[in-house]
Amino acid sequence: MEVTVPGVSIGHWSTEGTGCTVVLFDQGTVASVEVRGGAPASRELDVLGPLMTVQQVDAALLTGGSAFGLASADGVMRFLQEQGRGVQTPAGRVPIVPTLGLFDLAEGTARPDAESGYLAAAAAAAPESAGRVAVGALGAGTGARAGRWRREDSYPGGLVYAEQRLGELVVGALCAVNAFGDVLAPGEEPSLDSVPVFEALAAAARSGGAQPPRTNTTIGVVFTNAKLDKTGCHLIAQGAHDGLARALQPPHTRLDGDAFIAAATGRVDADVDTVRLLALSATARAIACAARKDA
Repeated sequence: MEVTVPGVSIGHWSTEGTGCTVVLFDQGTVASVEVRGGAPASRELDVLGPLMTVQQVDAALLTGGSAFGLASADGVMRFLQEQGRGVQTPAGRVPIVPTLGLFDLAEGTARPDAESGYLAAAAAAAPESAGRVAVGALGAGTGARAGRWRREDSYPGGLVYAEQRLGELVVGALCAVNAFGDVLAPGEEPSLDSVPVFEALAAAARSGGAQPPRTNTTIGVVFTNAKLDKTGCHLIAQGAHDGLARALQPPHTRLDGDAFIAAATGRVDADVDTVRLLALSATARAIACAARKDA
């Protein structure tokens, strides 16, 4: 698929059952984050808070492997350090790579590691990656599934992408859909079919039985060419979550780790509410591209 947001390039590393996806940004890119799911796996998100000192990011990483996969950020940092990227410190430059993970673990499967992250970053920097992103069962979406409340009847989710444009302003949404909930078809009414599963899990917890499995999440990176500060990017991340809530049912459960990083490359003057609306639309459209239970 085509990516028309300037200053952004995307690369993947994949193996059987898992993978990771790197989004590289031009220097000067600003970012923030919002986490709404109850079971996140993440790294370097606090630095994205609007009140924190660091004002720019070098890359964002989406990874499989749950918390184990966060180690892939080490490789992305090494790649960026070799390129002279990062915040200047007395000990040299320190690349800023906020990272979100999803649960795709199975017995005996591989987990993304530092070498995986390095290879994904190198793929993103390759000339053939400019202006393009591959989607489907690859990168962070390799082992992703949706409708996980259906257990054995869950279906492939994967990595998805969509853009919204208004004149020169562009917003792109890259999502890895590994959701407890179902992907809604356009115009489909939300269903309460998953409620008995919540009730069964709650009953099991009350009786001392198995704890609810926190093995689901939808994670993503929303990026725009708008000029925004970190507070504006935080609002854009909120808009991405609003789009997720339109495309998945149920969204943001305690069994999901739903989170979005929002980044602005700072090339076009734009009203933040307009950008937020485009982020909502792009995210909803992207997730709607994932497989559905009736596909």
